[in-house]
Amino acid sequence: MSNVIYILIMILTSYLIRVLPFFIVKKPIQNVFIRSFLYYVPYITIAIMTFPSIMEGTSEPYIGLVSFICGIVAAWFGFGLFPTALVCSLVVLILELV
Repeated sequence: MSNVIYILIMILTSYLIRVLPFFIVKKPIQNVFIRSFLYYVPYITIAIMTFPSIMEGTSEPYIGLVSFICGIVAAWFGFGLFPTALVCSLVVLILELV
């Protein structure tokens, strides 16, 4: 029974986090700093979740670091998401085999 209570609390908390801003913020946000902050929050969240996996997902952390750097270079030169992921995966594969 306690698991059900924990799950209900989690559902309520998740729901409030998503719905409460609709009731608090009535007008469009005009502040440039807050707008830019909210624009980058999803990217920062993905980076924070992904970076540890990149470093720990290989047999050696330096392989993950090399793959990460190659991914940054690929993205810098305009590769899309899939080609960049492919470059990173190939770098890991090659370095794991060597």
